[in-house]
Amino acid sequence: IEYLTGMLVAVLVLFAGFSSLKESVEKLLHPEAASYTVISLVIIAAGVAVKFFMGRYVKSVGQKIQSQALIASGADAGFDAILSLGTLAAAAISLIWGLSLEGWLGAVISLIIIKAGTEMLLETLNSITGTRADPELSQAIREKVCSYEGVRGAYDLTVHNYGPNNTIASIHAEVDDDMTARQIHRLTRTIAADVFQSLGVILTVGIYAGNDSGENENRLRAKLSEIVEQIPEILQMHGFFVDEENRRVMFDLIIDFAAKDPSAVCRSVREQMQAFDPSYQYDVVLDSDYSD
Repeated sequence: IEYLTGMLVAVLVLFAGFSSLKESVEKLLHPEAASYTVISLVIIAAGVAVKFFMGRYVKSVGQKIQSQALIASGADAGFDAILSLGTLAAAAISLIWGLSLEGWLGAVISLIIIKAGTEMLLETLNSITGTRADPELSQAIREKVCSYEGVRGAYDLTVHNYGPNNTIASIHAEVDDDMTARQIHRLTRTIAADVFQSLGVILTVGIYAGNDSGENENRLRAKLSEIVEQIPEILQMHGFFVDEENRRVMFDLIIDFAAKDPSAVCRSVREQMQAFDPSYQYDVVLDSDYSD
């Protein structure tokens, strides 16, 4: 309902812009002498002031509570104020210099409103269909998670927005592989509570166990890092884990969306690691770069 209301307001703004443009074009094609009275100008000026302040107030409230409908309503009121201000300016020019610029001013303002209405509509549609997570929010979540002792890195952040004040996210925190379940439970619960209190985000924290402290693990990781650095399509490698018991090496790769064949990139890394040490099986997980 929230986003549908925002779409409706955006459509009304577009309708008002096109209607104003139509009237302005008619005035340009068929100019008529306009007559103004002091009372009418005072009423228009008062209307401009009221609409302007009302629009700013409603929009600020909408931004505060993250209401797309209120933001759009505030912008609509602001555009009405701009249209009225254009009429007032045209009247002043007509009275002082005798020039009739209503059509030209109306056309320019109408185009500005149509552009703004289109942006409002696209913004609301993006909110419905989904957009990339806000970089500032993503950075704040990562910094909060990494600020805890024992967390070596934070990866795979995914943020879902289900409307005002209803944001859910998930992330993987890398910790030492010798942490106990009790320690991990305490850590993840503390992080989730802290993120919710400070950022208002419901966060689920998964775990990567980092076991690159041994000589063999370091050898394998160093080679993998060397390979990854030579492939520009790879944005990041994480989740590195060596399972000696089953002779498996597991890691995740984040591939640039611009890469033509992400699967081929993963195969290339796997084949190079297999050639380096064929005694292991290499499990590569292809991750998507959903957030900055």
